[in-house]
Amino acid sequence: MLVAVLAVFTFMPIASAQSVPTLSNIRTGRHAGFDRVVLDMSGPTADVRLREVTGVANCGSGFPVPMPDSAEILQVTVIGAAAHDDAGNPTYTGPQNFATPGLTNVRRVALTCDFEAVLGIAVGYGNPDAWHRVFTLTSPNRLVIDIGHY
Repeated sequence: MLVAVLAVFTFMPIASAQSVPTLSNIRTGRHAGFDRVVLDMSGPTADVRLREVTGVANCGSGFPVPMPDSAEILQVTVIGAAAHDDAGNPTYTGPQNFATPGLTNVRRVALTCDFEAVLGIAVGYGNPDAWHRVFTLTSPNRLVIDIGHY
């Protein structure tokens, strides 16, 4: 006996399914006991990965990203986020790699990746014994990176 199967497919526009939270600003600040880097986002971030690394490269070109005066580098990767909108227009127009002279331990912040819904930020700091923590806040949405002074 033969059984025929009829499949019905519904197609949805891909653009609406691919919208991801976007980066609009990077802010830094010094607090008692720690330095803070804040990524202002258009929506909640889903998957954040951290890695201590000795150097970073741009994810598109593979070229090294300079992180002068940084003894340690915390590579923060946000899966499902971007620094551009669905049309390819930048949503973050600030500096891509900048020094942070007003902070105690954090020396530099660099945007290392904005490709295929992967956003990469490198935070360079001076004290190799410093602690770090990364968490999200809402109203407005932001990803917070704290690096201890000691």
